[in-house]
Amino acid sequence: MKDSQNITYPATKQVVAIDTFFGMPVNDPYRWLEDDLSPETHEWIAAQNNLSQAYLSGLPMRDDIHKVVKKNWNYERISAPFVEGDYTYFYKNDGLQNQSVLYRKMGDGDAEVFLDPNTFSEDGTTSLAAISFSPDGSLLAFQLSEGGSDWRTVVVWDAQTRKPLPNETPLIDVKFSGISWNGNEGFYYSSYDKMEGKSELSAKTTQHKLYYHRLGKPQSKDELVFGGNPEQHRRYVSGYVTECGRYLIISAAQSTTGNELYMCILDSKMKNIHPIVNHFDNSHSVVHSDEGHLYVMTNLNAPNKRLVKMSVKDKSLDKAKEIIPETTMPLSVSTGGGRFFAQYLKDANAFVMRYDADGQNPREVLLPGNGTAGGFSGKWADTQVYYSFTNYIIPPSIYCYQLETGESRLYNSPQTPFVSSHYESYQIFFTSTDGVKVPMTITHKKGLSKNSNNPTMLYGYGGFNISLTPSFSPAIAAWLELGGVYAVANLRGGGEYGKMWHDGGRQMNKQQVFDDFISAGQFLVQEKYCSSKTLGISGGSNGGLLVGACMLQKPDLFAVAIPSVGVLDMLRYHTFTAGAGWAYDYGTVADSEEMFRYLLAYSPVHNVKPNVVYPATLIATADHDDRVVPAHSFKFAAALQAHNPGKNPSLIRIDTKAGHGAGKPTAMLINEVVDKHAFALYHMTKP
Repeated sequence: MKDSQNITYPATKQVVAIDTFFGMPVNDPYRWLEDDLSPETHEWIAAQNNLSQAYLSGLPMRDDIHKVVKKNWNYERISAPFVEGDYTYFYKNDGLQNQSVLYRKMGDGDAEVFLDPNTFSEDGTTSLAAISFSPDGSLLAFQLSEGGSDWRTVVVWDAQTRKPLPNETPLIDVKFSGISWNGNEGFYYSSYDKMEGKSELSAKTTQHKLYYHRLGKPQSKDELVFGGNPEQHRRYVSGYVTECGRYLIISAAQSTTGNELYMCILDSKMKNIHPIVNHFDNSHSVVHSDEGHLYVMTNLNAPNKRLVKMSVKDKSLDKAKEIIPETTMPLSVSTGGGRFFAQYLKDANAFVMRYDADGQNPREVLLPGNGTAGGFSGKWADTQVYYSFTNYIIPPSIYCYQLETGESRLYNSPQTPFVSSHYESYQIFFTSTDGVKVPMTITHKKGLSKNSNNPTMLYGYGGFNISLTPSFSPAIAAWLELGGVYAVANLRGGGEYGKMWHDGGRQMNKQQVFDDFISAGQFLVQEKYCSSKTLGISGGSNGGLLVGACMLQKPDLFAVAIPSVGVLDMLRYHTFTAGAGWAYDYGTVADSEEMFRYLLAYSPVHNVKPNVVYPATLIATADHDDRVVPAHSFKFAAALQAHNPGKNPSLIRIDTKAGHGAGKPTAMLINEVVDKHAFALYHMTKP
């Protein structure tokens, strides 16, 4: 029998590290695990991984589960094509390649490999993070991520020869950045100053800066364009050259919501940066420009957002003309082929309208069904655009949309081992603690018997205005094939219903997110999809916080908890990397005594209680996660192992040479999924 009574956890020392908040002392006994440079921390990681891998590798059915997961992953995946210069480019993964390969072809010619990230490192842990072609397609700047880190290296190629430009040294230490070209002379990028003598993976970053790199010049000579004012911290700064090439648009933000907006007319040699919006109260982005006008998507006086057209001469939104009005559904806007595509969420499913450049002649884009549609973007002169459609049982299919006729034709549909017709996926609404109806999508094999015995995984996020929309995943497909039920709850804190839904789950409303998730679990039990012995919860990042809080608040409701890369120390999250930028959603202990006590009341690291039987827990993190530092997970695991006397194990799985999730190689992804599925199924089905 695999249970905690047979496990000897690695010894984790406790120290006295007391912080005092509003007169209240709070000890942090595992503070030493925050030091990712310490040999002691490295030894602790190795000991925990040895324990976890011994446990996980010995789980029954693990080999069979591995075969099912690998089979569902092994199918060819092709992206939508895009044109740069004389070539059409697309990504393709043969199925089990660690990283997708970038191909290109000219006209109707044969496709050739253009850039293969699988050659970057033997183990596939160095990934292609982003690419950007110069306007004429002759030059390419691409970002490399090593070990999943958010810190990037930028390499510039001659696109024709597929070789690095002579006299061009790679840029280093670039973080949270796009690459936007100014003709063929150079490009804009963003980064932070590294703090000397501190860990690059955990040190706090506060001043994001926009630079201009002129080709052929050393990075040390790059021009600081915006940021760096010690009296005004801007944690997120980005610069974007409009497609017409006339304007540099700068966005500056203190947190993940709300931004300033600036404009620079490029023929002015960047001497004049004009503010369009000089406060952080609302969110704005420029989606298009034409002769003397900018088209801005904004939630100013429109919580669900609208598209407006402003004159460059005005340098303000005060006289802007409305192009696409606000509706009851949250809006995002993309452009292509001289049209605007208004992409809405209708009960967490895609609804798309096409508009002319003046906002006239609205026309619905008919989608294949309920699910997620993405894309609808291209160059303004294009005659067609591409989009993808997917849901939990339909893999992403690519469609070509003809702008003149408004018709869609199937461009590529992957041939997967997963037989979609054997499964069903549908949306229900459950009632949360305050009477609000919350949507949830449930997916399982057809003919499921509601006998309370089905292994069921409930997934959630609930934060940062992020919406969970239906999408296919080989990991979910494998879970379904193994007989599992998969449920996704669209909790408050997300963006599924716009600003009011987001506000309903942030700061002093955060507990409502946990209540929504617990209510979702209770619904699944009441409707006999599962019982508390066969129900698991999972989530990542902010969703890891969700799982950590709920498993502590309602331990008898769940059999399994899998918090991944979670924000788990709510008293100190803002002291690491860019964590202070999350304060709009969470608040911080410095805000007020009321906020401190609110955070303390649900912070997972601080609420593990002795003599409580918690669910079987598999914490997942990675040693190179420099977004949500792994110390969150380390301290939570230590607390559970110290206080949990019950029959259920508390394990932590720590990937090495991996980060928050992006760019993780296929082999590593498959092993992680197999471990999680095997752990969950064992603890949901054991006698």
